[in-house]
Amino acid sequence: VNVKADDAKEHRALLEKCAQTTLSSKLIARQREFFSKMVVDAVLMLDELLPLNMIGIKKVTGGSLEESRIVAGVAFKKTFSYAGFEMQQKKLLKPKIALLNIELELKAERDNAEIRLDNVTEYQKIVDAEWSILYSKLDKLHKAGVKVVLSKLPIGDVATQYFADR
Repeated sequence: VNVKADDAKEHRALLEKCAQTTLSSKLIARQREFFSKMVVDAVLMLDELLPLNMIGIKKVTGGSLEESRIVAGVAFKKTFSYAGFEMQQKKLLKPKIALLNIELELKAERDNAEIRLDNVTEYQKIVDAEWSILYSKLDKLHKAGVKVVLSKLPIGDVATQYFADR
């Protein structure tokens, strides 16, 4: 089949027909017209260099199939909750995002760490240093204007509350 993309409307109509053909044998066959438009929108939003597996589907319980929608950006199926989270923004436009591979939490114990102390004052210095390191990281993120923090490693309650307060 020779497909020319000269006429955008004709090209889109052809893509929608292809999507409808694929969807006709699925559980959503009755809504194939609705979903074929959504599929084509999602594919056309991608840059030519991006792979199709960049398109994700988040299934959320409740509602009807026709309540499905496309999100141009990143959508999280669920979020965490903390005291005061109802007051936070639910939608951010062009936020600064920090992608981290560090922990933002205090730990009571460290694996493979042994510290020999002679008195309580030395212990307090270590605890204070850990707090100082954590707050230093949090302050740097805040001063950089970061609005979204994503990390492969845990983000603890102290960090969550710190960001919520700011």
